[in-house]
Amino acid sequence: MKIGVLGGGSWGIALTIHLKRAGHEPRLWVYDPSQAANLAEKRQNHTLLPGAVIEPDVLVTHQLEQVLNGVDGVLVVVPSHAVRETALKISSLVLKSTWVVCATKGLEEKTHLRMSEVLKKNLKNASSIAALSGPSHAEEVVKRMPTTVVAASDDSALATTVQSVFHSDYFRVYTSTDLTGVELGGALKNVIAIAAGVTDGMGLGDNAKAALMTRGLHEMTRLGVALGAQRETFAGLAGMGDLIVTCTSRHSRNRLLGEKLGKGSDLKAALAEMVMVAEGVKTASSALALAKQAKVEVPIITEVNRILFEGVSAKAAMRALLSRSAKTEKDFEG
Repeated sequence: MKIGVLGGGSWGIALTIHLKRAGHEPRLWVYDPSQAANLAEKRQNHTLLPGAVIEPDVLVTHQLEQVLNGVDGVLVVVPSHAVRETALKISSLVLKSTWVVCATKGLEEKTHLRMSEVLKKNLKNASSIAALSGPSHAEEVVKRMPTTVVAASDDSALATTVQSVFHSDYFRVYTSTDLTGVELGGALKNVIAIAAGVTDGMGLGDNAKAALMTRGLHEMTRLGVALGAQRETFAGLAGMGDLIVTCTSRHSRNRLLGEKLGKGSDLKAALAEMVMVAEGVKTASSALALAKQAKVEVPIITEVNRILFEGVSAKAAMRALLSRSAKTEKDFEG
């Protein structure tokens, strides 16, 4: 298949390489003209994904028309804050016969919409959207390390199409019709990963981190169900699976951000030291807003917001979590 990949970050590069290996014809669009020219010439980005080489016959360009002309499908891998702008740019170029899948994990900051909702509102010809999510660091995918993800869509036929396109001997794809749950799992786990990183930065040990991850999954599930997701989705790859890898991996930018905050850096200083986007920062405020609308208690997400945006210290936030009233573990109220 001819597939337009929109987004030249590490995940966009990794999926372009993967699609080429799988026998498809990917074409990569890079937002910045100079970065596009550099990547087209050198075929790799030493800063974002060192050692990952794009094949010479893969088109890399800043020209959207070249990337989307005659494609069978479109893969959106731009940062969450750029999804709306990108959708508006490509709306007239996407045909009704073209499938669209989003591999961006996040919530739109002002509207709190999921990425598929943003795309549906701005792609006039897209009748249904799929999401690709799960524990999948770009650094490992390009090395052909075993990876499993979920292709989710309200349209089961589209989920199956995406599965067949991306599935390979090292990249296993499952399907789901719980698009809401899969997208929320991929977005909310980034907020919990910031909190996990804070425990690393504070040197609180494995007990604290394990507890935070477990109760964080509880929060993700509670909020997701309130927003229309299926509870079992959060026990799967897009929930627990992605949460584990994002909270524990050295590749996780959200965990790294949290670690810097746990060591005493403020948000501005921590972000200035990072090369790639930590989606959990923008997602945190949206997640809290959705929780308030749904009247769902989310103590960990609340404390992450206080650290990020209110100047509350990591120590004070942890104290607030530990001083909460005692509950039964099965209590679905937090």
